[in-house]
Amino acid sequence: MTSSTPHSETTATGAPRAGGAAPLAGRTVSRVGYGAMQLERLRTDRAAAVALLRRAVELGVDHIDTAGFYGEGFVNDVVREAIRPEDGVLVVSKVGAAADPGGRFRLRLAQRPEELRAGVEADLAGLGVEQLPLVNLRRAAIGPGLRATGEQAVGLDDQLAEMTALRDEGKIGRIGISNVGADELRRALPVGLACVQNAYSLVARDDEDMLRLCLSEGIAWVPYFPLGGAFPGLPKVTDEPAVLAAARTLDRTPSQIGLAWLLRHAPNILLIPGTADPAHLEANIAAGTIDLDPETLTTLDAVPSRPMELSMD
Repeated sequence: MTSSTPHSETTATGAPRAGGAAPLAGRTVSRVGYGAMQLERLRTDRAAAVALLRRAVELGVDHIDTAGFYGEGFVNDVVREAIRPEDGVLVVSKVGAAADPGGRFRLRLAQRPEELRAGVEADLAGLGVEQLPLVNLRRAAIGPGLRATGEQAVGLDDQLAEMTALRDEGKIGRIGISNVGADELRRALPVGLACVQNAYSLVARDDEDMLRLCLSEGIAWVPYFPLGGAFPGLPKVTDEPAVLAAARTLDRTPSQIGLAWLLRHAPNILLIPGTADPAHLEANIAAGTIDLDPETLTTLDAVPSRPMELSMD
């Protein structure tokens, strides 16, 4: 079988790479992946959840971001059922929190080294694998979300030491880090980071210097909240007049414009938009095909950046 498309531009299943190709954890993956957190919304329709992941693979997704505390294990269980070895999908997990069904936010911080190890062990079991190819250490000292206090305020060096030990033991392949400031990022560089996950979007670009540092170091930048805040009071990309105008001109949705801007902004940006709706999945992946002309890019670049600070405590 022959193809006019280079192998790096297609996934293991032969699908064109969503958004093009980029390196992650020693692999080549599609720049538009899938964030699995919202699969929990399909808890009462497991078949639909499995079908959504299968559709993502068909559309060229081969990078899925998950966590053991998503849906109290339901999401990892669906990923295990839906994703096959021959799909060539890089399944990325994260540690630093744990499910807490009876709690205020249904999750709690789990920042201590022994809790990070327990999270890795739980993901190995939940995903049914012998090694997690990439695990993100989700810090909780800055940024939106839960903040670490008391015994959960663990030093970065202690956490990285545990993550490195897990890598040395073969339980994880590569280490990523999430929700960090510039000083923490620089301190973490010696472990050989594969990616950084911070809140970042067109309307929240305070981490621009870190993004550029990651680009120079060959580290993937995988933003969460790629369309702005998911909580009331945080800026939203889809509210911006420049985004709305571009969407009208290009006959696209405002969300697609926000995602397309990220892909054009820096080559090391990988996207993991999440959804439980098949139509939204297809729209998110189609954002990788949008061509933003220089004038539109200049207008979007001029959108002011605002802080994404929001504590859930």
